[in-house]
Amino acid sequence: MPAPSSPTSTATPTQPSQTTATTPADGSFRARFGPVALVVTAGVSVQFGAALAVMLMPKAGAAGVVTLRLAAAALVLLLVCRPKVRGYSRSDWSTVVWFGVAMAGMNGFIYQAIDRIPLGPAVTLEVLGPLVLSVVVSRRLLNLLWAGLALAGVVLLSTHGGGGLGGLDPLGVAFALAAGGMWAAYIVFSARTGRRFPQADGLALAMAVAAVLSLPLGVIEAGSALLRPSTLLLGLGVALLSSVLPYTLELLALRRLPAPTFAILMSLEPAIAATAGFLILNQALSALDAAAIALVIVASMGAVRSQTRRESRREKRPESRTEARPESRTRPSGVQAGVEESSAGRN
Repeated sequence: MPAPSSPTSTATPTQPSQTTATTPADGSFRARFGPVALVVTAGVSVQFGAALAVMLMPKAGAAGVVTLRLAAAALVLLLVCRPKVRGYSRSDWSTVVWFGVAMAGMNGFIYQAIDRIPLGPAVTLEVLGPLVLSVVVSRRLLNLLWAGLALAGVVLLSTHGGGGLGGLDPLGVAFALAAGGMWAAYIVFSARTGRRFPQADGLALAMAVAAVLSLPLGVIEAGSALLRPSTLLLGLGVALLSSVLPYTLELLALRRLPAPTFAILMSLEPAIAATAGFLILNQALSALDAAAIALVIVASMGAVRSQTRRESRREKRPESRTEARPESRTRPSGVQAGVEESSAGRN
C-alpha cells in the first residue's frame, strides 16, 4: 500500500483538519503495521509448516518430507514464474546450482534435526548460521558481544531436559548446526542469484535443482509411500505453508518495509518455532529453554541493528554514498541478505 499523501499536497485551504485528522493517521497506521503483520504471518506459516512436517515424518521419513516439500514448491514456482533458461552464462548457472545445493542442504539438515530434537531448539541452533555470518561480515568488536550472548544461549540450551550436554540428541544438534551453516551459504548464493536472474526466476530454478538433489534420498527412505494420496496431500500442505505462502507474504512486505526491520522480525522465528512445537506437537519448553531461545533472539536482533547502523553511517558519507547505496539498500545485514529473492526456500 503506498504511503499516504502529505496534507500539503491533498488538502485545500478550507479543509486542513479533515485530511490531517483522518486519512494520514489511518493510512500511516496501516502502512506501518500492515507489512509487519505480513512478515509475522509468514514466520508463523513457515514454522507451523515445519510442525506439520514433523507429523508427516512417520509416513514418509525426514528425507521423504524434504522431497515432497521441495518438489511441490518447485512445481508451483516454475508454473508461476515460468523462468527463461536461455541467455545465461556458465557462471550464472553455476551460481543458481550452488544456490540449489545450499537450499537442499539447509532443508535436508533441519528436517533431520527436527526429527530428533524439539522444533524450538532446532530452529534456535539453525539461526546461529546467519548470526555468525553477520558477525564475520561486520568485523566489529560489538558483534563479538552478540556472538557471545548467542553462545550463552546455546550453553543454556544444552541443558535441555536437565541432562546437561546430553539433554538434546547430539546427532539432532549436529544436523541443526549443519542447517545453520547451509543457511549462511544459502544467504550468500541467494543474493548472487538475485543479481543475475530477474524477479523470482533464479529462485524457481534453484528450487528445481534442490528438488532433483533431494529426490534420490526421498525415494530411498520413503519408497512408494511418497505416492500415497494422504502423504502427497500433507506434503503439498507443507510446501504451501513453508514455501509458497510465506514467500508471497514476505515479497509483499518487502515492498513497503525497511529491510533492517524485516531482518529483525526474521530473528523472532525461534520463538515462533517453539510456539508451534508447543501447540501442535506438545513439545513443552522449560524456563531455561525459553531463556536460551530469548538470548539467541536478542543476539540476532543486536547483530542486525549494529550492522544496519554501520551501513546507514556509510551511506551518509558523501564520498561513499554512490558505492554504498546499491548494496545497503537491499542487503543491510548478513541475516537479511538474499531474503527478498529466496525466502521461499527457508525451512
